Amino acid sequence: MSPNAHITSHRKHRRPATQSWVVRTGVAGGVLSTLAVAGTASAATATAEKPAEATQEIPAFNAALSTSIAQSAVATQQAATDTQIRAQVDEAVDVAKAQAKKVKDEADRKAEAERKAAEAEAKRAEQDRASRDSDRSSIGTKSTSGSSTGSHASGNAATLVSFLEAQVGKAYIMGATGSSAYDCSGLVMTAYSQIGIDLPRVSQDQSTAGTQVGLDNLQVGDILYWGSAGSAYHVAVYIGGGKFIGAQNPSTGVAERSLSYSPPTGAVRVL
Repeated sequence: MSPNAHITSHRKHRRPATQSWVVRTGVAGGVLSTLAVAGTASAATATAEKPAEATQEIPAFNAALSTSIAQSAVATQQAATDTQIRAQVDEAVDVAKAQAKKVKDEADRKAEAERKAAEAEAKRAEQDRASRDSDRSSIGTKSTSGSSTGSHASGNAATLVSFLEAQVGKAYIMGATGSSAYDCSGLVMTAYSQIGIDLPRVSQDQSTAGTQVGLDNLQVGDILYWGSAGSAYHVAVYIGGGKFIGAQNPSTGVAERSLSYSPPTGAVRVL
């Protein structure tokens, strides 16, 4: 008997190879599963700790910045447009004001010119009236101091002038001899008929009806004519003070004018 026959063996029993592989595979799978679970949990934790919007923070910021820049550009453009419009409006207002001032100044100038012209015309009319009054006074003085023939002539001249003045403003109509319209020779003929003197009807004959006198020696009642004696085309009556009354034309009718307005060619005296 061997001395070791009663010694219990401490050697472990061998497991089958297949069982050993299975064990190892299980252990490895468990470890991998554990790692996978841990990794998933870690990823989930990281995802939970980081808000969803954090991943969009940069794109969202860029969009807001772009919008702000666009709005600022629009506002700047609008401000520039408003400034340009205001400048155009201001310029138009200035131009309108300048034009209005120019029109007003021109209207004021015309009004002032018309006022002065009216004053001058009124002054001339006053002077004419004073001249006629003076002539009439002179006629009255001559009639008082002169002979009976001279008195008769002066009285006729005053009557003649008075009649002619009453016709001023009436119409000119060719061939008319009164009482609301006349032509030039018709007025002269009708005026002289008021003092009993018959004159030819037409201006050509009236220009030779009396004694020819110089234009520098005129007396009230002298017949003035335009054109040659015997072929005159217009006649009127001298009323003193460098004035005459005649039926001028269709546009002016019977009017009083100065000798300088239309100087006559000659004159005849029938009083």
